[in-house]
Amino acid sequence: MITKLDLYKVFSEVCKCKSFSKAAKELYMTQPAVSQSIMQLEEELDTRLFTRTPKGVVVTNEGQLLFEYISSAINLINVGETKLLECKNLMAGELKLGVGDTNSRYFLLSYLEKFHDKYPNIKLQIINRTTLEICDMLKSGEVDLGICNFPIKDSSLEKVPCKDIHDIFVCGSKFKDIVSKPLTFEEISKLPLILLESKSNSRKYVEKYFTSKGVRITPEIELGAHDLLLEFAKINLGIACVIREFSQRYLEDETLYEVKTIENIPKRSIGICYLKSVSPSQAAKKFIEIMDGK
Repeated sequence: MITKLDLYKVFSEVCKCKSFSKAAKELYMTQPAVSQSIMQLEEELDTRLFTRTPKGVVVTNEGQLLFEYISSAINLINVGETKLLECKNLMAGELKLGVGDTNSRYFLLSYLEKFHDKYPNIKLQIINRTTLEICDMLKSGEVDLGICNFPIKDSSLEKVPCKDIHDIFVCGSKFKDIVSKPLTFEEISKLPLILLESKSNSRKYVEKYFTSKGVRITPEIELGAHDLLLEFAKINLGIACVIREFSQRYLEDETLYEVKTIENIPKRSIGICYLKSVSPSQAAKKFIEIMDGK
């Protein structure tokens, strides 16, 4: 007897393939069986999910809405089935990590090395996204753990802070004399600023703090990577907002100079996130232990 879950799996595959015949091959079913399943689902939901055309099928607006939810649900089911099959002694399995480029380079690498040395049979998949995108991927089951920039306000996620970081402003030699004394936030806002793109959690944090002090900052240049902030500041294109802990080499060799401020931006942290409603896999638990210093 075909279940509702079976119908949804067929529906999801047809959405991906945009063809009954291609979906049938992927599901090892006959095309009539796939067609019958879709007809049954449409009848039960009293909604047309596909428009049939000579070239295949087109998902209706209602079908697309349903697919967004069904796809996430099936991903979570697949994750659950995979975790059940994992060997308890971690001789097999996979760990999917969502992490930003900067955190990957400056923070995560040493932990990846420790984990791989200890559990060499666990396949690692690293997916680079912004913190907000990683949170969405956690909730849809696309990654097991997220290495994120805090703070994050999402009650569905468990958050484990691992490292404190500090947001500072830096400049090249051209601006060294201009910023020779500590500046107010108002004075900072009038300088040519180089910031991360607006969807970055780091950018949002700094902007929110400035706003709380009654100051608005508007960048002259927006960039998508922390390394680019450092390089653009190095060639005197402006004053860049960076993370002190990830900029030490530039500061130590005086390629860049820290712009002192009368008031410091409060520290924040980098940490691990995972879905509260889903128990982490054995591999994920071990990775959390390594990062949390246990």
